[in-house]
Parts: sequence; C-alpha cells; structure tokens
Amino acid sequence: MSGNQERTYLMIKPDGVQRGLVGEIIKRFEQKGFKLVALKFVQPTEEMLQKHYADLSGRPFFAGLVKYMASGPVVAMVWEGLNIVKTGRQMLGETNPADSKPGTIRGDFCIQVGRNIMHGSDSVESANKEIALWFKDEELVSWQPADKVWVYED
Repeated sequence: MSGNQERTYLMIKPDGVQRGLVGEIIKRFEQKGFKLVALKFVQPTEEMLQKHYADLSGRPFFAGLVKYMASGPVVAMVWEGLNIVKTGRQMLGETNPADSKPGTIRGDFCIQVGRNIMHGSDSVESANKEIALWFKDEELVSWQPADKVWVYED
C-alpha cells in the first residue's frame, strides 16, 4: 500500500446474507471507489467468533452474539483505500440502526441493533488484528484497478 492507503475488515453478518444484501453492500463500496483485496464466504465457528469479539466478552450480550453469528454463513472482506476505516464506518451507519441516517447501509436496511447486518473495524489497529484473524497473508490480493487515476489524485 502506498501513501495513506489503509485496509479495513468488513463482515456481512448472517442476517445480511440471508436477506440477499451481499451484492448491494459490495456494490456500495465499489461505487465509492474502494478496492476489494480479499473475500470469503464462510460458516464461522463459535471459537473463531469468540476470538473476533473478545473485547466484548464481559458484556451480557456476548454469548447471544456469538451464538447468533454462528447461526449462518458470513461474508468476510478486506477493503483498501484512503481513510477506509473511518469512511467505511460512516457508510455502515450507527451500531443501532435506529440512530443511522438514510443513505447508510444500516439506515437503509436495518431496524434493530441485534440485526444490524454488518461488522466494520473501528480503528486501523483493530482492522489489522481482524484481518490477520480471518485471512492468511497469501489470501490478500495486491492489484491496481484501472480506474485508480479517476478515483485518486496523484
């Protein structure tokens, strides 16, 4: 990665997969100009999810969250671009969809916090940790999109 490009981890949760929103979500990030560098469709284990959500392990909803997230397949993704962590979180909307603005993913497609269809890294540090948990280095594809000059200034 060059300059101030960064990577983030985004995951479409079981509710987003079951509702057929995968294509729409990917489309939004592609249209924004971000670059997809890794993607996998996976049925996560509870063990994997306990590692992923370790920072929430003391919260009363932790067991239910892990059980829910293990209830169906998810789409794990790594996206790259200028300020992708911050912008990606803005595109998702607030954790509680009731607080999300129209035009955000959660504002357009969600009603309750327990079915907010996506996870997005909240910092570059957590993104790096989550990417390493879900993907091997060789699964991250380094490539240059043909439209880069139309998205970024030199």
